[in-house]
Amino acid sequence: MSNHLLQGKKGIIFGALDENSIAWKVAEIAHEQGATFVLTNAPVAMRMGEIQKLAEKTGAQIVPADATSIEDLENLFKTAVDTLGGPLDFVLHSIGMSVNVRKGKHYTDLNYDWLAKGWDVSAVSFHKVMQTAWKLDAMNEWGSILALSYIAAQRTFPDYNDMADNKAYLESIARSFGYHWGVKKNVRVNTISQSPTRTTAGSGVKGFDGFIDYAERMSPLGNATAEDCANYVITLFSDLTRKVTMQNLYHDGGFSNIGISDLAMEKFSQE
Repeated sequence: MSNHLLQGKKGIIFGALDENSIAWKVAEIAHEQGATFVLTNAPVAMRMGEIQKLAEKTGAQIVPADATSIEDLENLFKTAVDTLGGPLDFVLHSIGMSVNVRKGKHYTDLNYDWLAKGWDVSAVSFHKVMQTAWKLDAMNEWGSILALSYIAAQRTFPDYNDMADNKAYLESIARSFGYHWGVKKNVRVNTISQSPTRTTAGSGVKGFDGFIDYAERMSPLGNATAEDCANYVITLFSDLTRKVTMQNLYHDGGFSNIGISDLAMEKFSQE
């Protein structure tokens, strides 16, 4: 159901790969709420996904871009501003990748070249996105820039590996750049710390099914789905949240504030 929360707003959505992607759900709901936007992903990711279907459904243009490439990002923002008819109101950074995780390298035996690549893709790219938008003056007053994070940035999840470090750095970038964006144009910058979610990327983490089950048992409201997260993103793109910035916002059914739950205790007691 549309409340026209994003009527007339324009943006860029990074990272829609397939129907399981949070970014995919954001695009669908943003379209329903009246927004127009450009979809983007790395060329290699686009060959793996079904982004063309999403573009047809939402009337969006696709602009391939490697988020670690300043040249690609400049082309993306210039094209988006030209195509959409002016500066942007929102940007979603839904990007994350660890070569060490993909290759099964243990945290105590990381390949540092792979570490640097994952850090660039998962965290530094967020700075590159915002710096490009800054230099091109591509954001409207009271715009909203978001990135997706996970609680492993604050708490230890051994199998989350170097992605935990990437997410911690991502959240720091949001706070640091968020200050400058707020002073310059009242643009707010936040990260959303989402429940473990069955996306194509998330499912690649070792023991992911265990993550899902544990979080579901611990969270008073249960895990937040990709669609739940997308709805939250929409509120943060809307004018209803103009004074929310430089925050890491937990969207996890209460998991982040739980020590132990009855459901988890029941599970442990059975073993």
